[in-house]
Amino acid sequence: MWQPDLQSGPMPLYERLVLAMAKDIKTGQLAPGTKLPPQRDLAFRLGVSVGSVTRAYAEAERRGLLSAHVGRGSFVKSVLPAIPDVPTFERSSVMGQYESGLIDLRCNTPPPVPLMADLNAALAALMTRGALDPAVHYIQGAGLPHVRKAGAQWIARRYGLDFEAGNLIQCNGGQHAIALVFSSFCAPGDTVLCESSTFYGARMAADHLGLKLRGLPMDDEGLLPEAVDRAATETGSRLLFTLPTLHNPTTRTMSDQRRQEIAAVAKAHDLLILEDDAYYAYSQRPRQIVSYAPERTLYLASLSKGICPGFRLAFLALPPELPRERLMRGIRALGYCPPALGALVFSQWVEDGRIDTIAQAVQAEATARWKQSRSVLGDLIARPGASQSPHAWMPMSALDAERVTARLLRAGVEVTPPDASSVCSQADTGLRLCLGAPNNRAELGRALTIIKDVITGHGSADRDGII
Repeated sequence: MWQPDLQSGPMPLYERLVLAMAKDIKTGQLAPGTKLPPQRDLAFRLGVSVGSVTRAYAEAERRGLLSAHVGRGSFVKSVLPAIPDVPTFERSSVMGQYESGLIDLRCNTPPPVPLMADLNAALAALMTRGALDPAVHYIQGAGLPHVRKAGAQWIARRYGLDFEAGNLIQCNGGQHAIALVFSSFCAPGDTVLCESSTFYGARMAADHLGLKLRGLPMDDEGLLPEAVDRAATETGSRLLFTLPTLHNPTTRTMSDQRRQEIAAVAKAHDLLILEDDAYYAYSQRPRQIVSYAPERTLYLASLSKGICPGFRLAFLALPPELPRERLMRGIRALGYCPPALGALVFSQWVEDGRIDTIAQAVQAEATARWKQSRSVLGDLIARPGASQSPHAWMPMSALDAERVTARLLRAGVEVTPPDASSVCSQADTGLRLCLGAPNNRAELGRALTIIKDVITGHGSADRDGII
């Protein structure tokens, strides 16, 4: 049984696996015609995700190192091409496209809208009134007071929530906020409750901090209250992480009643709630969980999914009575203070109203892309808990998802690895498509057509048994 020697280094895991395969083919350790281990078996033996192995096999096939046959497996080719020593895929300077032409639907960003004119105007206004000085200095750990004030105004306008600016923490993006809360209120070995599929960044944070994630079952409205109640009793957990609005990746949205039930269970078990509302701007504005449990809910509002990911700016709203010192220690430990330049531009946009114009442009583009995806893929994608979503969810079995992922990669489209969000074996399985990642609608249209062809059986000569 082949056991690759994975070298350490900065390259992604799948690329290192392909290079290990190429090396073993060169040296004769993998002879022509050798059958490679099943992807799940190799992933288990290496202690890596199945998605990484799936992607490596697909890339190796694209380079001509192996051939894959549905129902039989993957085999080293009898006649080998010149084997490159370096990866052939290189990122271009723009998200969503590789120089090789591969369309990347993995990164869940807002759809691109023109921002340079607004950025220039904000910088000019800040410079004219001498307000750029904080950008080159350390600032206090919780953030600049006038930026937090602007954050409170923006949350009130876009989210319908009134928070005191003094109860907001300016974070270096939503990922920083999640890691900050996890590290401040949990100790290594503690359990954090979450949906059975969850944001990949939360999985990374928990793993890095030595925390356990307990994935809980969902229905069409998202997280089940009885599952939270049972898991809180069994684990003694004191923190629930949830994405109640356009859940990532399944796009499900909790009803008002479901949110009240989750809040009631949290009160009964004295659970803190980290409510990640990254996609609220795309929804029909349901009442947030924080409205039903303000004394125990930390509310996270980020610019990354609705305005501009490059600013690395998010606001964490704290319950008024929550002790601050652990959070402040965490801020100092994880970054000392948040960056100021993007936050200054944001505050200027809030002041002059440009933030609303930009948000409207993002929403309009997201709406157009969502309608485009529905027109091409129809019922292959699940209907989200809102009239639109920046990401689409295609339910299918885990095995089908792995096969489709590999075929899409060979056809020129890369999607999120099927197991990237799964926290437990009972997680809903399928593929997430990030509709905002392509540079334009024409590129998205090409990707959607390829996806439809692959799934319906017209995109590959070796297609029997895909679905």
